[in-house]
Amino acid sequence: MDDRNLQRLLHIHEAIFSIHKFCQDKTLENFREDDLLFSAVLQKFLIIGESVAKIDQDLLDKYTYPWYKPRAFRNFIAHEYFHIRPERIWDTIHNNLNGLDEMIRIILKDEYNYED
Repeated sequence: MDDRNLQRLLHIHEAIFSIHKFCQDKTLENFREDDLLFSAVLQKFLIIGESVAKIDQDLLDKYTYPWYKPRAFRNFIAHEYFHIRPERIWDTIHNNLNGLDEMIRIILKDEYNYED
Protein backbone atom coordinates (compact mmCIF):
# COMPACT_ATOMS: atom_id res chain seq x y z
CA MET A 1 0.00 0.00 0.00
CA ASP A 2 1.26 3.45 -0.94
CA ASP A 3 2.37 5.67 1.97
CA ARG A 4 0.88 8.66 0.12
CA ASN A 5 -2.55 7.13 0.69
CA LEU A 6 -1.86 6.93 4.41
CA GLN A 7 -0.75 10.56 4.51
CA ARG A 8 -3.86 11.69 2.64
CA LEU A 9 -6.12 9.69 4.94
CA LEU A 10 -4.44 11.29 7.93
CA HIS A 11 -4.87 14.73 6.36
CA ILE A 12 -8.60 14.05 6.04
CA HIS A 13 -8.82 12.78 9.60
CA GLU A 14 -6.95 15.83 10.93
CA ALA A 15 -9.04 18.26 8.86
CA ILE A 16 -12.27 16.76 10.19
CA PHE A 17 -10.94 17.00 13.74
CA SER A 18 -10.05 20.66 13.15
CA ILE A 19 -13.47 21.51 11.75
CA HIS A 20 -15.16 19.99 14.78
CA LYS A 21 -12.76 21.81 17.11
CA PHE A 22 -13.29 25.13 15.31
CA CYS A 23 -17.09 24.80 15.48
CA GLN A 24 -17.31 23.45 19.00
CA ASP A 25 -19.65 25.60 21.10
CA LYS A 26 -20.57 27.71 18.04
CA THR A 27 -23.99 28.40 16.60
CA LEU A 28 -24.98 28.86 12.99
CA GLU A 29 -25.21 32.58 13.71
CA ASN A 30 -21.61 32.60 15.04
CA PHE A 31 -20.56 30.71 11.94
CA ARG A 32 -22.28 33.22 9.62
CA GLU A 33 -20.75 36.23 11.38
CA ASP A 34 -17.18 35.00 11.92
CA ASP A 35 -15.31 35.34 8.63
CA LEU A 36 -12.15 33.82 10.08
CA LEU A 37 -14.02 30.74 11.30
CA PHE A 38 -15.92 30.39 8.03
CA SER A 39 -12.72 30.71 5.98
CA ALA A 40 -10.84 28.22 8.15
CA VAL A 41 -13.59 25.63 7.80
CA LEU A 42 -13.72 26.10 4.04
CA GLN A 43 -9.96 25.58 3.84
CA LYS A 44 -10.28 22.30 5.75
CA PHE A 45 -13.03 21.15 3.38
CA LEU A 46 -10.72 21.93 0.46
CA ILE A 47 -8.05 19.74 2.08
CA ILE A 48 -10.56 16.93 2.58
CA GLY A 49 -11.79 17.01 -1.00
CA GLU A 50 -8.33 17.30 -2.52
CA SER A 51 -7.03 14.46 -0.35
CA VAL A 52 -9.92 12.17 -1.32
CA ALA A 53 -9.25 12.96 -4.97
CA LYS A 54 -5.59 11.93 -4.60
CA ILE A 55 -6.16 8.60 -2.82
CA ASP A 56 -5.80 5.60 -5.10
CA GLN A 57 -9.22 4.68 -6.45
CA ASP A 58 -8.50 0.97 -5.90
CA LEU A 59 -8.29 1.65 -2.17
CA LEU A 60 -11.47 3.74 -2.08
CA ASP A 61 -13.35 1.12 -4.10
CA LYS A 62 -12.87 -1.37 -1.28
CA TYR A 63 -15.12 0.76 0.96
CA THR A 64 -18.73 1.66 0.33
CA TYR A 65 -18.97 5.42 0.62
CA PRO A 66 -20.07 8.15 -1.83
CA TRP A 67 -16.48 9.32 -2.46
CA TYR A 68 -17.65 11.72 -5.16
CA LYS A 69 -19.31 13.90 -2.51
CA PRO A 70 -16.16 15.24 -0.78
CA ARG A 71 -14.57 15.80 -4.20
CA ALA A 72 -17.66 17.59 -5.53
CA PHE A 73 -17.93 19.67 -2.36
CA ARG A 74 -14.29 20.72 -2.75
CA ASN A 75 -14.94 21.73 -6.36
CA PHE A 76 -18.03 23.67 -5.35
CA ILE A 77 -16.08 25.60 -2.69
CA ALA A 78 -13.14 26.25 -5.01
CA HIS A 79 -15.08 27.22 -8.14
CA GLU A 80 -18.42 28.57 -6.91
CA TYR A 81 -17.12 30.54 -3.96
CA PHE A 82 -19.61 33.40 -4.30
CA HIS A 83 -22.55 30.97 -4.23
CA ILE A 84 -21.59 29.31 -0.96
CA ARG A 85 -24.25 29.54 1.72
CA PRO A 86 -23.04 29.21 5.30
CA GLU A 87 -26.13 27.12 6.08
CA ARG A 88 -25.04 24.48 3.56
CA ILE A 89 -21.56 24.28 5.08
CA TRP A 90 -23.02 24.15 8.60
CA ASP A 91 -25.42 21.40 7.57
CA THR A 92 -22.55 19.39 6.06
CA ILE A 93 -20.53 19.74 9.26
CA HIS A 94 -23.38 18.48 11.42
CA ASN A 95 -24.97 15.90 9.12
CA ASN A 96 -22.28 14.46 6.87
CA LEU A 97 -18.83 14.89 8.34
CA ASN A 98 -19.16 12.22 11.03
CA GLY A 99 -19.96 9.56 8.42
CA LEU A 100 -16.83 10.45 6.47
CA ASP A 101 -14.75 10.47 9.63
CA GLU A 102 -16.06 7.05 10.59
CA MET A 103 -15.16 5.66 7.15
CA ILE A 104 -11.67 7.18 7.28
CA ARG A 105 -11.13 5.62 10.72
CA ILE A 106 -12.22 2.23 9.37
CA ILE A 107 -9.81 2.47 6.43
CA LEU A 108 -6.95 3.58 8.67
CA LYS A 109 -7.57 0.65 11.01
CA ASP A 110 -8.14 -1.97 8.30
CA GLU A 111 -5.38 -0.95 5.93
CA TYR A 112 -2.74 0.50 8.25
CA ASN A 113 -3.63 -0.85 11.71
CA TYR A 114 -3.84 2.81 12.77
CA GLU A 115 -6.04 3.94 15.65
CA ASP A 116 -5.88 7.21 17.49
